[in-house]
Amino acid sequence: MSAIRFGTDGWRDVIAENYTFANVRRVAQAYADHLVERGADQVVVGYDARFLSDRFAGAAAEVLAANGLHARLARRITPTPVTSFAVVYYGADGGVMITASHNPPEYNGFKLKGPYGGSATPAIVAEVEGKLDQNPPAAYRPGDHRLESFQVQKPYFDHLAGILDLEALRGFSGVLYHDAMGGAGGGWVSGLARHLDLPIEVRDLHAVPHPLFYGVNPEPIPKNLATLTALMRNEADPTFAAVTDGDADRIGAVLAGGRYFNSHQIFAVLLRHLHRKGLKGRVVKTFSVSKVVDLLAERLGLEVLTTPIGFKYITDEFLKGDVLIGGEESGGIGVAGHLPERDGILNAWLLLESVAVTGKSLAEQFAEIENEVGFRHAFDRLDLRLPDLAFKERAMRDLAEPRPLAGRKVTAVEDLDGYKWHLGEDAWVLFRPSGTEPVLRIYAEAPDPETVARILKEARGLLGL
Repeated sequence: MSAIRFGTDGWRDVIAENYTFANVRRVAQAYADHLVERGADQVVVGYDARFLSDRFAGAAAEVLAANGLHARLARRITPTPVTSFAVVYYGADGGVMITASHNPPEYNGFKLKGPYGGSATPAIVAEVEGKLDQNPPAAYRPGDHRLESFQVQKPYFDHLAGILDLEALRGFSGVLYHDAMGGAGGGWVSGLARHLDLPIEVRDLHAVPHPLFYGVNPEPIPKNLATLTALMRNEADPTFAAVTDGDADRIGAVLAGGRYFNSHQIFAVLLRHLHRKGLKGRVVKTFSVSKVVDLLAERLGLEVLTTPIGFKYITDEFLKGDVLIGGEESGGIGVAGHLPERDGILNAWLLLESVAVTGKSLAEQFAEIENEVGFRHAFDRLDLRLPDLAFKERAMRDLAEPRPLAGRKVTAVEDLDGYKWHLGEDAWVLFRPSGTEPVLRIYAEAPDPETVARILKEARGLLGL
């Protein structure tokens, strides 16, 4: 049987190559064994807009039901945060989300959710992985097992209403764009406005789910947002566009004038906004998040914890308690008062709320943060496809020995997750192999885009790619 390897957030693979119905059933059986061993009763299964996701979700739900679990299968394409909400809403013991999130269209995946409505912790993932192929997938017999559909849009929207400042939002006069990138989030941002009767015009883009995501990878980064960027060039502040990825748990933004507003800037704005709402707690960030977040948290008197890359590590910290906000460079951000989960839909509305409360655009808010902490931020990332696994291993061994880049000496090295070379007090570069694709990622932060570009160019040159 083909190998199944879990990455930073469950298992992902290429459809019809290793992501097959047989392998989905193998993983579902391992998860069922884990749940049954823990005395579980209910499990929720959701799915995104990818090719055959509904069928893969059905296969997983049938295996879970055949193991004696009460399985609830989404009635339609559902965002990951909504599936996570359903786990808590129904009091289920766990959940499955059939999605490959931001990966290319040829991929699909199997995300695990804990009973708390968030990414499975590293301990849960390790247990499930250890149970692979201990038992053959159980056979589902209609009528003999509990399998039903679910739909939780209204209770999910009502839950978000309890988090948002509706009075401030009702006082906002402007337009919010939402680019769903052809993913599962299509119609959910505008749907909340209709549900709460908010006097805000939400303009949808790429809202109809599409398995090929309109020709791009469903990741909210500049190279995938050409249409939206062109559209936003004709807009004026404070209008902005929120962008959600393939399963709507991550967020990006494009500002009026067509300027990209990256995940680090979003993280910083949300951090300050939540603190100004009177909320407090720890700030949890993954290894590739901007130093701006550390400096802002320090200024606000909040503790900062850095984790390896993968939201499951942030979930672990949410479950320990006293977390205000936790997030990743990829745009996955969780906030206090919600689930221990990323939610691009909620975060789109929180960003708009920050504009409504302050009367300032997102760009103006971030400029204030830079001035407050005395740090200038520019960031970019390279995703380099590798020729083979042996190349990756050789490259990472070689990168253990740091070298100057862009005329800057390496002042410190961290190896929490890959290798991060600090290039003085205001710049760094991180080399990290992907956990889900044959890709090596290089991240860089510096005071200006020109320095970032030079760091990335020279870092790529070290690899000969």
